[in-house]
Amino acid sequence: MAFEISPPVPASENQALAALQRRLDYTFRDAALLECAVTHPSYLQEHPEVPESNQRLEFLGDAVLQFVLTEALFDLFPTDREGALSKSRSALTKGKFLSDLAREIDLTDCLRVGSSEEQTGGRTRDSALEDAIEAVIGAIFRDSDLVTARRVIFHLIGSLSDRLASRRPDENPKGRLQELVQGEHGNNALRYQIIKISGEEHAREFEATASLNGELIGTGRGTSKKSAEEEAARVALVTLQAAKN
Repeated sequence: MAFEISPPVPASENQALAALQRRLDYTFRDAALLECAVTHPSYLQEHPEVPESNQRLEFLGDAVLQFVLTEALFDLFPTDREGALSKSRSALTKGKFLSDLAREIDLTDCLRVGSSEEQTGGRTRDSALEDAIEAVIGAIFRDSDLVTARRVIFHLIGSLSDRLASRRPDENPKGRLQELVQGEHGNNALRYQIIKISGEEHAREFEATASLNGELIGTGRGTSKKSAEEEAARVALVTLQAAKN
């Protein structure tokens, strides 16, 4: 079934989308799918003529990515138990990995966001980039097939072993922060607080702070309370380590 046709895309956006397709090493047969994949929900508030945001494609792309990585990790680590495989998959699908991957292919240049979202940094927000790259994967799957989507995913990720090796220091940032501070400050000096919840019910974004003895040491955003607190912990680790140098 053909995807619903969007209004004409400005030439500047067409150029950005053409460049994105070169970086993906994939050319869309149905350009409307790619346009939808880079359309943030906030864009529809100001452009009611646009039929759909990227949320449905993000839902699909998340499932495709999970399956492709699960299968690859299953083959790559034949002796790993389910828990270890799940942990490896999470390292490649959670936290900042996907938003960093989106930045590597300059997906920020292609996002269509509303003006208010633009003014508050929505174009470069981790959650928006995570959703967009999953939506792009979903769009490729719809435009082609699973074999092609798998090829593009590994074109973007490269070596799973290398990627996992680079992500492991980023695992459990809250635990690493607790270990860093508890020797000098005890077990109860570190506090996390959710200070803001924004977005629609199905697309929430949380903002969290990390404080040490009442002093702010990190802030973070995420699509869940857990991911926001983890991002705040990562920022706090950088802050405290920089203070020691």
